[in-house]
Amino acid sequence: MPTYHIEMLEGRTLEQKKKLVEAVTRVTVEVLGGTADAVDILITDVKRENWATGGVLWTEPRS
Repeated sequence: MPTYHIEMLEGRTLEQKKKLVEAVTRVTVEVLGGTADAVDILITDVKRENWATGGVLWTEPRS
């Protein structure tokens, strides 16, 4: 079964992460088969100062 690597800006709650991994696991089992205990998910929280979109760090004001 797959291993998912999820990178996202820090700030999500433990409850949000729990719901996310439950949903990803459920859909994986529905689509690919297998069992939930075979699905691995790694979450990496990234500081806003280490993420940029469109050449602008997420610590900078957005327009």
